[in-house]
Amino acid sequence: MSDTWVALEPGTDPAERIAALRRAHNAYLTAGRVERPVRPVVADSWRRSARARVSPEGVAGVELAGEDLGAYRENHPLARVMPLVRELTGAYAMDGEHLVAVCDAHGRLLWVEGPPATRRKAGRMNFVPGARWAEAVAGTNAPGTAITVDRPVQVFAAEHFRRPVQSWTCAAAPIHDPGTGRVLGAVDITGGDRLAHPHSLAFVGAVARAAESQLALLAPPVTAGSVRLSALGRDEALLTAGGRTLRLSRRHSEILAVLAARPEGIGGDELLVALYEDESVSSVTLRAELSRLRHLLGPELLLSRPYRLAVPVEADFRTVARQLASGAVTGALGAYPGPLLPASQAPAVARTRERLANQLRTALIARGDPGLLADWAYSPWGEDDLAVWQALACALPAAQRPAALARAQELDRLQGC
Repeated sequence: MSDTWVALEPGTDPAERIAALRRAHNAYLTAGRVERPVRPVVADSWRRSARARVSPEGVAGVELAGEDLGAYRENHPLARVMPLVRELTGAYAMDGEHLVAVCDAHGRLLWVEGPPATRRKAGRMNFVPGARWAEAVAGTNAPGTAITVDRPVQVFAAEHFRRPVQSWTCAAAPIHDPGTGRVLGAVDITGGDRLAHPHSLAFVGAVARAAESQLALLAPPVTAGSVRLSALGRDEALLTAGGRTLRLSRRHSEILAVLAARPEGIGGDELLVALYEDESVSSVTLRAELSRLRHLLGPELLLSRPYRLAVPVEADFRTVARQLASGAVTGALGAYPGPLLPASQAPAVARTRERLANQLRTALIARGDPGLLADWAYSPWGEDDLAVWQALACALPAAQRPAALARAQELDRLQGC
């Protein structure tokens, strides 16, 4: 196939492709063997789904409903762009065959809109608001897989990992926060075989980019004196200051993270110890890094004696810590796209990273909410977290418990070796 991201080349017979995919799907489930015509993006997703112990016969679980869903949806950043999404996708949503859905970064469907008859049909597989369609719990599907691989994805018929979904075709694209670049969710079009076309993939990508542009326009203006640091879930932090956004080097990211955590300032010797594991690194090396950073930021922002930032910094990891301190566990998890500078080995950064992660996971376990626990457990940083998997297994209803319990038992065996 000329473009492996497109599910069906023009001229391909859909019925023949579906039959071939069903044979390949059965071969994978019975023998673990990927056969043609399975595309690489689908094969990779099937493997992830199998590792996550997704049941091929299951349906998505509903995690939010009623007032909880309404409150969460109302406060979600993507609520601000839903009028635009509806305007752009209206033709799809009203043609009698397709649904338009928007999910959050955890794969929870927040809006599912379209003709009532199509919504009722999709409801049989729990493609409904509040249901979690993350790939790790619902298998290969366009919104869940688009979030996982962070690019537009098309999933055709029997490419879906779960059999109850294989009568549908969908295309989805992730939507990013224009300020930080983190994934906020995805926009999806779900319907019949006609969606297996390059145009639908390009269309959802264009809708996602339009939503990102709208979010940028709606963002509060950045004043000359404000500074924002985004360092969670990324190895190179983003610094927004003076109306511009800079991608920092890894070392400069570490320096800014330490300075943001120490607004009162820090001496050169202490900063050296905070940044370098290797005790042989000299203060000359640190001063050279600080000089390059000052040149990048401007002398008015980075001060010395002690080293400090001249204005308060709104750092995302400190925001999460404040939310936890106030008991806002849901908000803290929603603002946590991943560990602080995960590749950093700077001692001070590693301590802050571990402390924040432990505080958040402890709060999640204490809350005992299955949806929040699942958000952590099925994330890349939580997939080996035994305590959270055990808490999730206890919190889930009995019918949804086996997969989480199996993962907890597997981790218990591995960690006991």
